[in-house]
Amino acid sequence: MNACLRAAVRYGLAHDVEMYGVENGYQGMIEGRIRPLGHEDVSGIIARGGTILGTARSKDFMTPEGRARAAEQLRSHGIEGLVACGGDGTFTGATVFAEEHGIRAVGTPGTIDNDLYGTDLTIGYDTAINTAMEAVDKLRDTAESHGRTFFVEVMGRHAGFIAIDVGLATGAEFIAVPETPTNFDALCRYMEEFDHPKRHIFIISEGDEYGNAQKFAEDFKARFNVDTRVTVLGHIQRGGSPTARDRILATRLGASAVQALLDGEHGVMAGEVNGEIAFTPMRQTWERKAQINRGLLELAELLR
Repeated sequence: MNACLRAAVRYGLAHDVEMYGVENGYQGMIEGRIRPLGHEDVSGIIARGGTILGTARSKDFMTPEGRARAAEQLRSHGIEGLVACGGDGTFTGATVFAEEHGIRAVGTPGTIDNDLYGTDLTIGYDTAINTAMEAVDKLRDTAESHGRTFFVEVMGRHAGFIAIDVGLATGAEFIAVPETPTNFDALCRYMEEFDHPKRHIFIISEGDEYGNAQKFAEDFKARFNVDTRVTVLGHIQRGGSPTARDRILATRLGASAVQALLDGEHGVMAGEVNGEIAFTPMRQTWERKAQINRGLLELAELLR
């Protein structure tokens, strides 16, 4: 998000537009935590993870009264348009806000889940899967040395993008995702082909319908009486210095969002599709949802 912020600010300044930052998201907007941003304010942040402005969930913004206070704060600063970086919650808020108060907004996709329709990749996704991949590579050393089976839980309550890409990149023997039903018995029958079902890596999306990694590990141990380990990568996937791919994507999208506002566009998300900038109506980004590549799941099964 910092790379996106940097690009938006400097692109706006280059076009003689006054740029402001809102701290702590919509809640900060309601509280008037708004400050001017200049060239030096975003210097050196492109390599930093997260966002220097901070972010927060806001129950107040979910109410008409809260949104009205936010609109008053923006108008008091002379702010006419927003670049909203986030996921479906952020875009839903921006859409309702615009409908009620006429504050134009263009979104940029800032979520590691990669589940927004209208872009091939979301900001932060490439960094997240590379972080998870490196962790799993290290776990495999222990799995092979000590003869243990690891169940690694990655983020993805409703989407299996991270699990699929990390599983394929690390040569995992099994990948569980929310979009497809998990046949635990079929997995066990496959494992029975081995004399000793151990030294394996299984990647589990946190939102898989069968259960989390702990559930998988307990049932697997009961079935085979082998030593299992559970590793929940959790929020480690959300931080760290962004990859070059993420920095470039965020830079392109931040600048494109500002240009869209200058061109009179609003109510859309700036994304990247087949290497080109594309604008998608915000409502479609969460109503249609991005779809996993089921062919990659099938390929992972063939190669395990």
